[in-house]
This record gives sequence, structure tokens and C-alpha cells, in this order.
Amino acid sequence: MTYKKYWLAFSIVVIASFAVLGAVGRKMISAAPPLPDVYTSNGQLLFTGSSITDGQGVWQSIGGQEIGTVWGHGAYVAPDWTADWIHRESEFLLEHWAQRDGAPNFVALNPDQQAVLKARLIRDIRTNTYDAQNNRVVIDVDRAAAFAELEKHYADIFANGHKDYAIPPGALTDAVKQRKLAEFFWWSAWAAGTDRPGTNVTYTNNWPHEPLIANEPTPGAILWSVISIVGLIAGIGGMVWWYSSQEKELVKGPFPSRDPFLGLQPTPSQRATIKYFLVVVILWGVQILMGVLTAHYGVEGQGFYGFPLDKYLPYAITRTWHLQLAIFWIATSWLATGLYVGPAVSGREPKYQRLGVNVLFVALVLVVGGSLAGEWLGIQQKLGNEWFWFGSQGFEYVDLGRFWQILLFIGLVLWLVLMVRALKPAFQHSPEDRSLLSMFMVSSVAIPLFYAAGLMYGQRSNLVTAEYWRWWVVHLWVEGFFEVFATVVIAFLFTRLKLLEIRSATRAVLFSTTIFLSGGIIGTFHHLYFAGSGPAVIALGAVFSAMEVVPLTLIGFEAWENLRLAKPTEKAPWIANYKWPIFFFVAVAFWNLVGAGIFGFLINPPVALYYMQGLNLTPVHGHTALFGVYGMLGLGLTLFCLRVLQPARKWKEGVLKTAFWCINIGLTFMVILSMLPIGIMQAMASIQRGTWYARSAEFLQTNTMQTLRWMRVPGDILFALGAALLGWFVLGLLTGHSYSTKEISSKKPSEELIESAR
Repeated sequence: MTYKKYWLAFSIVVIASFAVLGAVGRKMISAAPPLPDVYTSNGQLLFTGSSITDGQGVWQSIGGQEIGTVWGHGAYVAPDWTADWIHRESEFLLEHWAQRDGAPNFVALNPDQQAVLKARLIRDIRTNTYDAQNNRVVIDVDRAAAFAELEKHYADIFANGHKDYAIPPGALTDAVKQRKLAEFFWWSAWAAGTDRPGTNVTYTNNWPHEPLIANEPTPGAILWSVISIVGLIAGIGGMVWWYSSQEKELVKGPFPSRDPFLGLQPTPSQRATIKYFLVVVILWGVQILMGVLTAHYGVEGQGFYGFPLDKYLPYAITRTWHLQLAIFWIATSWLATGLYVGPAVSGREPKYQRLGVNVLFVALVLVVGGSLAGEWLGIQQKLGNEWFWFGSQGFEYVDLGRFWQILLFIGLVLWLVLMVRALKPAFQHSPEDRSLLSMFMVSSVAIPLFYAAGLMYGQRSNLVTAEYWRWWVVHLWVEGFFEVFATVVIAFLFTRLKLLEIRSATRAVLFSTTIFLSGGIIGTFHHLYFAGSGPAVIALGAVFSAMEVVPLTLIGFEAWENLRLAKPTEKAPWIANYKWPIFFFVAVAFWNLVGAGIFGFLINPPVALYYMQGLNLTPVHGHTALFGVYGMLGLGLTLFCLRVLQPARKWKEGVLKTAFWCINIGLTFMVILSMLPIGIMQAMASIQRGTWYARSAEFLQTNTMQTLRWMRVPGDILFALGAALLGWFVLGLLTGHSYSTKEISSKKPSEELIESAR
């Protein structure tokens, strides 16, 4: 069977999508908010554009997006500094003007007088005085006075700490850096409050919602939200129509009477991957611990049940590690699976492949350990001007310093070399696999290629530039081509088990990949609606992110097929040995629908995200999609590889069963009982009073909110218990307690597996 039409569709989608993403992205970066020199109306230089960039660096060095948010991107305990600055400056000006007119305060004025001052505020804030020829912005002396007042306010927060914001005392004590930080906050607020030249819309498309300066959703945000919903309905209808028209190729068998992997000896490089999977479990455990500490900071602020934890592991560090470790362990599980599957596909072991696998492992440990240590040192202000290279860059998911980032990229290139060496013989000896192998190779190349996008911005790049390329890493690398890679890997595993035919697996992979990327590539823009972008980003992001959801509506069929694959028959009872790895793949399908589909689309339309960006509905999607989909997939791949490494040994599945259900039920409780209700209440507060209020201590520190935070405990406990049981089970594959018999061959389990892992 030829697959020319599938490859043609795939090529058209990829080439056209990246052409749009690149062209619109280039325009977005070129039209980014300028970094002007700021003067007062009496001619005094307040600060320079270069100083604003310095302030962005200060913000990044102390944690950046891991300590509050700017333009809605970042952590959820401290305020959004953009929205907070706008509201505080607006209140200062209204009070200042009222007192100048003889009133004790703004509230004391009558409604007509208040209306006059509010109109003046809107005019002063939204009028763009930027002089492009001289790269200069002029503000009046009243706004300069507001800046001086807010500079003191934020200096106090970062110098003396703020319990409600989980900011420890001494987070930033250098007076010069405090000043520069305030300048950067001012700039982020100026871009969000002043109209882009020639329009009546701000540089951030009127985000955040702030009634005092008439920041509200743009007509385009409303229109394209409606169009995206209509497009979603149409897409679902078309997808169901197409699916119903296809002949169903059900898995009928006959299945092999014995496990195809039985009797096959793992190659040296395959055995060397065992230590990768052990590291996966260890890193996952540490990530969960960091998540517990991070969540608790939302309740206690500066301690852990009275212990002053913030002196040693402040919130900015625990959250940095929590997110960074998630990327590390999930990526490790997928990369290790690739290293295992390569020789299994080709049936050959390249020379020195085991050495390459071991060298890559050492590099992995170096990058993980070095980057985590560097992030701690950088956020604690112990690296001086080298924070960007060896500390924390301050951007979510790409926090690691540039030096460690480059090393990780080199490691991914080494991994690609190992993959190419392992897969190359298969192209010569397995012509029926060629299309599936080609997709395997394409996805393997894409993994280091798209991670390299994180190297496209520098230490002093405009925030818009950094955000654009950062989302290439988060959306296209993590959520995009890694998922394509995993899809191909699973297809190969099932074909090698003789549970799927090569023909149907190849067609399914090519079709699903094309459909997914048709929305997924341009859908990257839904992360950038309010990050200094223009109306085209809103239109494209809204429509194509809705298209991402379309294939997820048929995810139940995938789950059902996986369940049938896990069901043993009389002639093939060995299939039961793969039940729990396959069940993790079923969980992936479930969370794909719930986390990526339902909760993803909940916040994806522009008008929805306008009110919800930076609120707890974002981590609802993040937890159920990042862990629910990619984490579950990583665990499933890990268990699958550990299963086929010793297919003759019967697992004790009781612990694994309990772990599976604890993890999934715990994640459900965590979201439903705590994060979701908090997010809904925040969204309502944002709609009614503004983004600043939904993120304020005044709102978040109420008794109701504290109770809802504590409601995470049942889910967290179940989830952690499941993780501990899974770790105990994997450890048991070394010690032997996870097997139904202690003797697995002439050697004990611990001897054989430890020897294999060397």
C-alpha cells in the first residue's frame, strides 16, 4: 500500500502552517512595544529604555514568571505585576487629582466630579505619547509622582517580603535593582494601558481587564471567539461524518500464541536504558514533593507548618523546580523509549550504541543536577551578572540557564545520532515499515530542532521576542512533536507485539499526525493573544486552537481500541501481561479529552482567556493536560519498556493497579475539589472588578479561598500515594519483590537487572 496522499497532506500542512507561524511571528516581533526613554513633561529624564531592559533582567533573575505574572504569564500566588501596577497607578492619580481639587479623597466627590476625573484618567493613560524618531515617551508630572510612589511600594515588597505573595524577606535588597525592577513593571503596564499608534487598542489587545482605564475585550476578540466555537462545531461534525464513512478495521486476530518478545534477548543498549526509567521515577517523586511545597505556599506564604522554609527553598525555587522537573522526567521517559525501540525496530545493535546510551545518561544527570543547582543559586542572587547563563532565565518551562540549555540541546542531538544509527538498518531490511519509519525519523529530528527555538532569544531580548520563541518550545516541542514521536513509538510497540498491522498503524499515524498538526502549529498563537501581539494573532489563534480540539472528540474510539488490545484471548493469554501499560495509554486518551479538550477549550477562545489568563483555570488545564496526557504517556511507555525487557516474568499487579487508580482519582480530586472552583470564582471576580482584583490578596486570602486550597489535600494525598506505590513497584523490578516468583533465571532479579543497567 502506498501512502502518497497521506504524506502529501502532511507536507502541505507542515509547510503552510510554519509559513504562517513564521510570517505572523516576524510581524509580531517587529511591532512589539518599544522600549523608550521616559521623560516628564518638564523635560526631566526619568529612565531609559536600556534601563527598562535591565529591569526585565532583574525580574528574570529573581524568578521572573515563577513569582507572580507579567502580561498574565507565570505563577499564581503573587499578583500580576502588570495589572497591579495599572490599578495602583490609576487609584493614585484619581486620589491625587481629587485632593488637588480640595476633596479629602476621590470617594468624597459627587458622581459628576468622579466621572470627569475618570474620563481624564482614561485619556491620560491611553494616549500614546511615543515619539518614534527620538524613541521617547513623555508623561506628566502626576504620573511621574505615581511612579515614585509605586517604586517605594514594590521595593518594600521585595526587600521585606510579603506573606500573602509568598515572597520571602530579602528577595531583592539592592536599591538600584529595585529601581530598575519598578521601571520594567511600569513599562509592562504602559504597553498594556496605552493605545498602539493608529488604533484604539493597547499593545496587549486591551489586556488586562481594568474598568478604570476602559480596558475591555476588543471587538475582534469577541468576534473570533464566536467564529472559533462555530468552527469547532463544524469541525466535529465533519470529523464524525468522515469517521462514519470509513471501513472499520477491527483487531480480529489471530494473535500470536506466545509473546513475540519472549525469548528475545535485549541488546546491550536496550538493557542500558533501565537506569533511565529509574531516574524517571526518582525525578517524578521529587517533582511531586516540589508541587506539595508550592501548593502549600498558597496557604502559609512563608513557611511549611511553621518552619521558615522560605529561607532555604522560597516559592520561586520550588515552583521553578516543579515545572522544570516535569519536563525533565517526561522527556527522559520518551527519549529512553526511543533508545529502546530503535534496535527493536531494526533488529540490529549498532557498534558502540551502548556506550552512546551511557554517555547520554551521564550528560542527562549533569544537566538536571547542574540546572537545578544553578536555579537555586540564581534566584537567591548568588550568581551576580551570570544569572542568565548558569542560574534561572525566569521563563516558565525554560527556566534553566542558557549554559545548561545549550548542553541539553547537545544531548538531544546526541540522542538523535543514536536514533539514526539504530533505525538506519531498518530502512534497508524492512520495506513494509518504510513510511512508519520515515515518520519515526521525522519526529526524532523535530525533537532537538524545536528545542533549539529556546535559543533564539537572548538575555536582553524584548519580552515579546522571548515569549514568541518560548511558546515554540512549550507548545511545539513539548505538546507538538514529542506527542507525534510518542504516537509513532506506541504504533511500533503494538506492531511488534503483532496486535496491529503495519498498514493500519501507518495510516493511522500519518492521518492523526496531519490532523493534529493542522491545528496545533498555528494554534501556538492562542498563548500569545495578549503578549504584545496584533489582531491577526487573535484571529489565527482562536480558529486554529479550536481545530486542535476537533480530533479529541473521537478520542474515545482510541481508548476503546486500546482496551480491546489489553483484553487477553484464549489463544493469547500473554496479552494480559501488558494490561497496565496499556491502561496508562487509556488514561492518556481520557485526559486528552478532559484536560486538553474540555479544559483547554474552556480557556482558549480569546474572550474567555481575556478574563481567565493568569488565573487558576490555567493550571487546571496545565495539570490535566501536561501530567494527564504527557505524564501518563511517559509512565505508560516506561512500564511498557520494562515489561518487554523481561516478558517471561509475571508481575505482581496488585500494587500497580492501586497506583494507577490512586494517581488518576487523586488528579481528579485535586482539580475538581480545589483548582477548578478557585479558578471559576477568580474568573467571576475578574469579569466583575478586573484582573487585578482576581489576583489580589484581598480576594485570594478570604476564608473561602483558604478552605478551597485545603481541599487539595485529599487529592494530593491519593496522588502522592499512587506515585509512591508506582515507585515501589519499579524498585521491585530490581529487588525482585514485584515479580510473582523470586527466581527469574539462573540469576536473581536484582543481579540480572543491575548488571543490565551498568
